[in-house]
Amino acid sequence: MAETVDLNGRFPELPDPVNRLPYAFGGPAGTGVIRKKPEDFQVIENLGYQPTGEGEHLFLVIQKQNRTTNEVAAMLGRQAGVRKRNVSFAGMKDKEALTTQAFSIHMPGMPDPDLRDLESDELRILDCKRHRRKIRRGSLRGNRFVLRVRDVSADRQLVQQRVSEVKRFGTPNFFGPQRFGNRGENLRQAERLFKGEMAGIDRQLRSILLSSVRAWLFNLVLAERVRRADWNKVLDGDVMLLAGSNRQFLATEDLELLQRRLEAFDINPSAPLCGSKSRSLETRNEAAQVEQVLSGHEFWLEGLERFGLKEDRRSLRLVASGLEHKWQGDDLILSFSLPAGSYATTLLREIVTV
Repeated sequence: MAETVDLNGRFPELPDPVNRLPYAFGGPAGTGVIRKKPEDFQVIENLGYQPTGEGEHLFLVIQKQNRTTNEVAAMLGRQAGVRKRNVSFAGMKDKEALTTQAFSIHMPGMPDPDLRDLESDELRILDCKRHRRKIRRGSLRGNRFVLRVRDVSADRQLVQQRVSEVKRFGTPNFFGPQRFGNRGENLRQAERLFKGEMAGIDRQLRSILLSSVRAWLFNLVLAERVRRADWNKVLDGDVMLLAGSNRQFLATEDLELLQRRLEAFDINPSAPLCGSKSRSLETRNEAAQVEQVLSGHEFWLEGLERFGLKEDRRSLRLVASGLEHKWQGDDLILSFSLPAGSYATTLLREIVTV
């Protein structure tokens, strides 16, 4: 992907910035179709906690389809008679999917509103309780997915092999196409932002554009590790992340022991979420050499620093739990859970092309 931008940071006609990413296991086993119907792509949010039953916040579990998370939040605010900013959720969920997620409405001293008029074939309220705190953005443990890939044309033994490989090794933790907008449009807008051509930009849009740049740079580093076949190995000087936490440490000794811990899914190697220097550790030795793939992208690196982003790290490896597959005729059904901030399409691409 490095060839898609020149040294001045200008994009030519850019295809989808994830369509050239390498595969970890030799490529998908075949092709299929996803999202023929919303229920083909099911997402169930796992916050990791339950409402207390009392407090200033109304806690709702909502199942939706054909509506964005922001649209539902706006509907809830209007029906409850509060501003949209009083409605909170942990993360965005796809519009073209059947998704279940929680919302909270800050309603101190106010009675519970009648929300029945909001219900339809596209929106159902599954639970409604009070809670002491609002739902904070990003505060979720992960998501459970059930995907139906229709009309699959593939060698079923090879599908079984790919599923087994994903279970055994995990998958490269690429940011998915959702992060970049249609054919990389978020990156084009970010270029304009960095050149000072988007004065007065909305704060939320600015955050989306900056995140897309970080994601693209992360994908460049991870793609290099996949091409080198060491994305799931410990290199000398790697910044390792303890699985399930943000704790970091340098891999500079006992590399064989660390590799065994990696194979047990206890730790993961990482790549940078670029920004200005922070308390985040920096790679050394061989791992630092690999990250030189970002050399020549100073336009983007300096732009992220100028807008105040602090450097952090993200796991190179995505590990799914409870991964299962079955066939219904020519349809492949996949079910699995992923940690917050990861993409089901990233796992799916290693098995079949959709």
